[in-house]
Amino acid sequence: MTAYSVANAKAGLPGLIDKALAGEEVIITRHGKPVAELRPARASVPTTNSAAYERLRANRATLPPGSPNSVELLNMIYDEPGI
Repeated sequence: MTAYSVANAKAGLPGLIDKALAGEEVIITRHGKPVAELRPARASVPTTNSAAYERLRANRATLPPGSPNSVELLNMIYDEPGI
């Protein structure tokens, strides 16, 4: 673990980011007390539009026959009295 003051971190942020990406634990301190740590961001799995569409299509196939689609559901909501 390596600790850096806020002033040092501000002056050398790109280098600290490189250290964190390399696996080093980087702690930023204020008045000698740890206040933040740098670490690599978790990788997220991007969802493409086609993958999302296929997931929705698969979910739609599990609905009972005659179930309303999203447009029909919205129309039912807006057609209700008092809304």
